[in-house]
Amino acid sequence: MLMDGHAFQWSIIPILVVVVYAYVEQIAARRWNVVFAGLAFWLMDWINEIINALINHFTNHPVWGTPSASSLTILVGLNIEITLMFAMMGLLAVRLLPVNRSLAFYGINNRLWFAAINSVLCVLVELELHHLGALQWYWSWWNTSFPFLIWLFGYMPFFLVAYWVFDMPSTAQQRQTVSRLFLTVCLALILFGSVLNWL
Repeated sequence: MLMDGHAFQWSIIPILVVVVYAYVEQIAARRWNVVFAGLAFWLMDWINEIINALINHFTNHPVWGTPSASSLTILVGLNIEITLMFAMMGLLAVRLLPVNRSLAFYGINNRLWFAAINSVLCVLVELELHHLGALQWYWSWWNTSFPFLIWLFGYMPFFLVAYWVFDMPSTAQQRQTVSRLFLTVCLALILFGSVLNWL
C-alpha cells in the first residue's frame, strides 16, 4: 500500500484546497505566529510517524497503522488524509489559545491546560477510530487498555511545541525553529527512506 497511487480519490483535492486556503488566510492576515505554529504541529506529527515506521522496520510491528482505504498511504501509520488533517489541526490549536500567555488556571499555565485537554480529545477520537477499524494499535502499552502513553507521547508534544513556537518573541525565531524541524524531517525521510529503505 505504501506510496501506491492507484488508490487515488478525487475527494483529497478539495481537502487539500481547504488546508491551503486556511494557511493563505493566516498569511494574508500576517499571523506569522499562527502559520509557523501550525507548521510546527504538522512537522511534529511527521517526526512521530517516522519513529513509528522505524519501530515497524526493526520489530515488524508498528505502534499504530492505518489499514483502511486512503488516497495515498505515505508511511505505515500515515496517509494523505491524516497529514492534511494535522496541518489544519495545528492552525486550530493555536487559534483557540488565550491572548494572555501567562494566564493560569489553578496555578497551571493555560498553554499546559490547553495541551492536556486537546490531547485528551485527540485520544478520544483515536479510540473511536480504533473501534471502527480505521486505526490499528499493535502493542499492549499503546492500546485501549493503556491510552496514557498515546496522550503523553502521541499528542502532548505536538501541542506543546506548537504553543512554544506560537509564543516565541520574534518571527525570525519561529521561522528558524520550524526550518530546523523541516530539515530534520527531510533528512530523516531521505536517510531512512530513500537511502536505507527502512520506511
